[in-house]
Amino acid sequence: MSSVPYIAGVDEAGRGPLAGPVAAAAVILDPNEPICGLADSKCLTPRRRELLDTLIRDRALAYAVAFATVEEIDRNNILQASLLAMKRAVENLGIAPQRTLVDGNRCPQLACDVQAVVAGDSSVAVISAASILAKVARDREMRVLDDRFPGYGFARHKGYPTREHISALRELGPCEQHRRSFRPVRELLG
Repeated sequence: MSSVPYIAGVDEAGRGPLAGPVAAAAVILDPNEPICGLADSKCLTPRRRELLDTLIRDRALAYAVAFATVEEIDRNNILQASLLAMKRAVENLGIAPQRTLVDGNRCPQLACDVQAVVAGDSSVAVISAASILAKVARDREMRVLDDRFPGYGFARHKGYPTREHISALRELGPCEQHRRSFRPVRELLG
């Protein structure tokens, strides 16, 4: 066992969209392999996120990405689904962390000490790394869903309620990847 405690960072991506799963990532960084440029994924360009995603996967001691499905979001609500995805990510790490730092103000129930860090994705490197992995993984999943469900523009807006997405929803109706518990989708279903 390492003399330095393993500290995992956790963040999610995709709480606000009308479609697609919510993703979460857990990362344990190697203190001997620092990664420059880590930041909140929302503040980085897609190209920069992709580059950092590769670096994180190459240099981290452990990482895992997990999802909660649209069905889980609709059944449990987006907060509970996000916490479920976070829990899955931590449980899938190859190394058990002694402590986990979670972006935001709510924590999943974990087997280790866990602490919420408001704005942690922009202030704590290990949470920033998790933010990047979660965002990149979810964006990739939305590109796959764009191929499966053409016409909605998922590859462009990633399921967020843009004007283009709302227009497509009205024209095509919801597909199986739309979150029926979210008001704009629910209203279209009558």
